[in-house]
Amino acid sequence: MSPLITLIGSFLILIGLSVPIAFAIGLASILTIMQLGLPLTSVVNQMFASINSFPLLAVPFFLLLGRLMNDGGITDRLLRFADSTVGHVRGGLGHINVMVSMMFASLSGSAAADTASVGAVLIPAMKKSGYPAPFAVALTAASSVLGGIIPPSILMVIYGAFGNVSVGALFMGGILPGILVGLMQMGYVYYIARKHDIKATGKFSFRQMGRTAITAAPPMVLPLVVLGGITLGVFTATEAASVAVLVGVLLAFVFYRAIRFRQLPSILSDSVVAFSLPMFAVASAGIMGWLISYLGIAQEVANFILTVTQSRVGIMLLVMLFMLVIGTVLSPVTAVIIFLPIIQGLCIAADINQVHMALVVVLSLTLGLITPPYGICLLIATQIGEVSMPRAFMAVIPLIVLIMSIIIAMILLPSVFLYLPQLVFPKAF
Repeated sequence: MSPLITLIGSFLILIGLSVPIAFAIGLASILTIMQLGLPLTSVVNQMFASINSFPLLAVPFFLLLGRLMNDGGITDRLLRFADSTVGHVRGGLGHINVMVSMMFASLSGSAAADTASVGAVLIPAMKKSGYPAPFAVALTAASSVLGGIIPPSILMVIYGAFGNVSVGALFMGGILPGILVGLMQMGYVYYIARKHDIKATGKFSFRQMGRTAITAAPPMVLPLVVLGGITLGVFTATEAASVAVLVGVLLAFVFYRAIRFRQLPSILSDSVVAFSLPMFAVASAGIMGWLISYLGIAQEVANFILTVTQSRVGIMLLVMLFMLVIGTVLSPVTAVIIFLPIIQGLCIAADINQVHMALVVVLSLTLGLITPPYGICLLIATQIGEVSMPRAFMAVIPLIVLIMSIIIAMILLPSVFLYLPQLVFPKAF
């Protein structure tokens, strides 16, 4: 039996038996290694090599920062600021949902955390205000994927760490598509509000906006710390994450006094657990990614795609579609690590810039967070909103189409979407 059949077949069988994906990947890889007669020490070596990366240290810091922001009442302050800014517009609650997700994304980089924290407040409020429940759930889930696009993005950190791609360039490249996705979602909210005759509530007040801006301003400094420090070359993405956590601690414990020091051990332990689970998946995926390279699968797939089309646009569109499908069954982090050898092989063969392809891959995989059966963000939102998955998925389809239009625009107009990262990080191109 071909090692490739063993690898893929055993993985699919284990998934069918409801074995967790991280374990299924690891066990399938071990079976293939045994068939090839390779030493089992290869398993340990590759698992260690997968997580032995300095840039990956940014991930636990960003997860901890998100926890500090949530427990420190930062989410509530962002909600009040968003309310005072766009709450008076027709579809105000929906606009607030998107705006808070954009701000929360710039703090934590975690889409799931955004869904849970923002959804717990806004989904019930939107339902009470007359929004269809499936739409409230779909919007919350779809806006939360901005956590994977707007910097600091944990997925971009992992892609940069494993693909040896500038994390700073990826961060800068995520700004424009993140803003465009948010604005398009707001436009769709306005359309739904008019369709269901949902009136604006409240009036705009400069005084109220000023008050809420003062309380929300300190945490909004954090993205400037991260991006500014990286852009100016003061520190790396990992060092920026640690500095951001230090600022977050000062805000939560000293400035706002929303968290007491006796809560710190619990926050740290929860953050460690939240970090360990995806890191185990990273380690397991590292074995399969190594096997894909060892068996020459990456080159074979690249050659096959090149026989279909040698156009850069055609190749990137095929990669986008492939990532959309893969994202429905694998987490974005796992998918990146497993298929990165194939992606980068295509970039070399077709002379595609690595940053450009990375941005397309990241945006495509974020859609997996709202597409079943994986769809973790949609799953969290459906549980909060008490809506069935089929109804929520039907409601989220238009929002998926909006994000796909941004990805296609990025493929067709690289000079527009790569202008900012090229300006700030010319050495990455």
